[in-house]
Amino acid sequence: MNTYYVYILASKRNGTLYIGVTNNLARRISEHKSREIKGFTEKYKIHTLVYYKATNDINGAIAREKCIKEWQRAWKIRLIEKDNPT
Repeated sequence: MNTYYVYILASKRNGTLYIGVTNNLARRISEHKSREIKGFTEKYKIHTLVYYKATNDINGAIAREKCIKEWQRAWKIRLIEKDNPT
C-alpha cells in the first residue's frame, strides 16, 4: 500500500506558503531545498516543511490539497500552528 502526503512549505514564519502532494515526502522536500524544482518555490525561496498529513488514498490527498489551496490564509496558518506552533 502506498502512502501519499499533503504538505505545506513556508519561506519563513508567516511567509509565503506552498501546498503540494507527493508519494515520497523526504525526496520531495530535498528537491525543494536543493532548488531542483523550478518555478514558484525556487523564486520565493520556499523550502521549510511546516505541515504534512499522510494518507493511503491518492484521490483523497489530491482533494485535500485542492481544498487547502482554496482556504483563506488565516485558516492555513491555524492548520499549521495547531500541529506546529513554532
